[in-house]
Amino acid sequence: MTPRPPSDDSPKKNGAKKPAAAKKAAVKKATVEKAPVEKAAVEKAAVKKAAVKKIAAQKPAGSKAAKDAKVSTVSKVSKKGAAARVPEPRAAEPKGAEPVVGVSEPADSAPVFAGVDPGDRERLLSGTHHDPHGVLGAHPVPGGVAFLAFRPYALGVTVVTDDLRAELHDDGDGFFSALVPLRAVPEAYRLLVAYEGTVQDTEDAYRFLPALGEFDLHLLGEGRHEELWRALGAEPMVHQGVTGTRFTVWAPNARGVRLAGTFNFWDGTGFPMRSLGSSGVWELFVPAIGEGELYKFEITRPDGSRTLRADPMARRTEVPPRTSSIVHASHHVWRDEEWMAERGARPVHEAPLSVYEVHLPSWRPGLTYRQLAEQLPAYVSDLGFTHVELMPVAEHPFGGSWGYQVTGFYAPTARLGTPDDFKHLVDALHRAGIGVLMDWVPAHFPRDAWALAEFDGRPLYEHADPQRAAHPDWGTLEFDFGRREVRNFLVANAVYWCEEFHIDGLRVDAVASMLYLDYSREPGQWTPNEHGGRENLDAVAFLQEMNATVYRRAPGVVTIAEESTAWDGVTRATHHTGPGGFGGLGFGLKWNMGWMHDSLSYVQHEPVHRKYHHNEMTFSMVYAYSENYVLPISHDEVVHGKRSLVSKMPGDWWQQRATTRAYLGFMWAHPGKQLLFMGQEFAQGAEWSETHGPDWWLLDPAYPAEPDHRGVRDLVRDLNTVYRHEPALWQRDTDPAGFTWIAGDAADDNVLAFLRHDTDGTPLLAVSHFSPVVRHDYRLGIPEDIPAWHEVLNTDAARYGGSDIHNPHPVKPEPHPAHAHPTSLRLTLPPLATIWLRPA
Repeated sequence: MTPRPPSDDSPKKNGAKKPAAAKKAAVKKATVEKAPVEKAAVEKAAVKKAAVKKIAAQKPAGSKAAKDAKVSTVSKVSKKGAAARVPEPRAAEPKGAEPVVGVSEPADSAPVFAGVDPGDRERLLSGTHHDPHGVLGAHPVPGGVAFLAFRPYALGVTVVTDDLRAELHDDGDGFFSALVPLRAVPEAYRLLVAYEGTVQDTEDAYRFLPALGEFDLHLLGEGRHEELWRALGAEPMVHQGVTGTRFTVWAPNARGVRLAGTFNFWDGTGFPMRSLGSSGVWELFVPAIGEGELYKFEITRPDGSRTLRADPMARRTEVPPRTSSIVHASHHVWRDEEWMAERGARPVHEAPLSVYEVHLPSWRPGLTYRQLAEQLPAYVSDLGFTHVELMPVAEHPFGGSWGYQVTGFYAPTARLGTPDDFKHLVDALHRAGIGVLMDWVPAHFPRDAWALAEFDGRPLYEHADPQRAAHPDWGTLEFDFGRREVRNFLVANAVYWCEEFHIDGLRVDAVASMLYLDYSREPGQWTPNEHGGRENLDAVAFLQEMNATVYRRAPGVVTIAEESTAWDGVTRATHHTGPGGFGGLGFGLKWNMGWMHDSLSYVQHEPVHRKYHHNEMTFSMVYAYSENYVLPISHDEVVHGKRSLVSKMPGDWWQQRATTRAYLGFMWAHPGKQLLFMGQEFAQGAEWSETHGPDWWLLDPAYPAEPDHRGVRDLVRDLNTVYRHEPALWQRDTDPAGFTWIAGDAADDNVLAFLRHDTDGTPLLAVSHFSPVVRHDYRLGIPEDIPAWHEVLNTDAARYGGSDIHNPHPVKPEPHPAHAHPTSLRLTLPPLATIWLRPA
């Protein structure tokens, strides 16, 4: 509310009332007089002010002694800055009288102005004011313009314009006010705020209109602001001709919000934010605040307690364990135009896609984003992977979570550098021809008291029902996908990474935990949906909206679901309804967790027992075309006692490596895309640990077993090279016509053989042999229209560390029926090996 205007019955210093006409005359005399100022008068005033400053410095600001010593002035200033009139110091107010505020002159001429309303004063002091701009700043009132400032700890405040200098009266508790006989509020003015030993020259933050538009608020209210990061958070900008930063935060349950940071010594008392209507958004434009400033929001909760919170929309954060948000503006200049122009040219499920999964902090421990940009693209490019997949990059407080418990959804982790440093890494990967996928975690968030949990004093981002809010496995909180503002927060976040950081795909973590109300919950711990089912309808709607929005706004980007159940239609279009009555979730790809589990189970058995588990290698083809799949050997499979990939294999060291090579050959030939976690490409024997990363010393030429590890890495390079050049291995990954079994039932021999076909029908024959013996003249039926076949890859080659048993010459079909074909090949199958043959 605006300050109260002067009243004819306002108490004077001597307790008497003064007629309004006399007051007007006094104001005119004090402010309009044009006579020049004598030099002696100026010097006298300077001496008095110095004395007052000395006295005030000895007492706390706002104390009676400080107020009694205060000099309150209003003067017209010439263009040279000379004061037209310097009044005498005010006498002390009589005990018990209402303080006289505003313009103050000698007792016989000073008008009175009743300053901040007691209710407003209390709400501002307690941090519960919804409209501080309606009280503070400059406001037209009867008799002139009222200036009100709230500057705790200040000794004095002076308003300055081109032709006005008005020293405000100290009302105590950090409030300063004056009534200045102006016809209108000045278009611009500044505040000189005196503190002990210094004077701050600043704009008044409470003279500005809201820096967030009505259309933004409308979209926020509907939960449809697809560029939410441009509306909320800290945005450096020029507003009403002034440079500063706009701070906005969504906190609909808050009784008040104040801004605290390095710029106010983490005391938000004097920086209350205003509530923008029913949107739940609080806003404050702070002049002269720019990049690099640390800040948080001080929120007064419904119960009156206060909490200091990091910005949910912060684009940059402090390095953990510090938790402040940082004002940020990007200055990165992208140089990946060629990549961005071409990435959507071919649908991802019809293109080669082999992924190297990376935990950035431990890939080469100690490297920053920029240092990684010098090494990672070259390494991945040399191995022939088409993409990297980064374990979660968004800020997280605990490194041991690997990034899967996020507190800063809009900020790359500061552990490795700034957001622009991360952009530099993505840029370098793109210029090396490598796509960038990123793990994204919209399922849950940790309970840290400075982050999202009960952000404004009540459940906000999490579900209000404790049974729906608490994640039973990870001690975290699940998002309330039914709340439109929360959905908006997450959907916009997905778009943000794709548009602002040029991310080429999002691998969505823990989708199964989102889809089912009874996920990891016992009977009685969950409530069915409105149809009596176990499906989380809110989460379904969110995932559909997220996928539809990302694919619309970022052509060429792919979304990938880590979904471990048989949910129907994970990669089906959202507008196509399936047998279960739901539209598709709209993902581009899905991790094939069933294939991963079954195939790893098979190879961990001793060869003599594998024939009893043969179906574990063939069952995946029963459902291979129900979704668009990725075959993942991810970080989850090489930690927590599961052993590294090579260590899962039975037998001696030679057999372990041989089985690993055969398994990778089978994996690259199987329908679907491939993903391999770092360290497994060179047969690391130890489990992965985020504390030290891959055992790179295994590739040191001085290490005696280095050739063994280098051989596996050389195989991975060749797998990727042949894979890229053989369209049969990727062009028809989602088309059943692209696959034909040759020998799917050779359990006694531990042999699997099949054909892959490209769109022109050109085949590639893949044969995997999981026994430690050589099989000579092994007959496989094949189509008769191919005159000869030759090996293009053999995992038993000597350069990979194998026994170098192979088929050196083109193999011609013989008119000997086998496997339902009139012709067949006689092949030599190396021990524990996979071979690929194509038409000669």
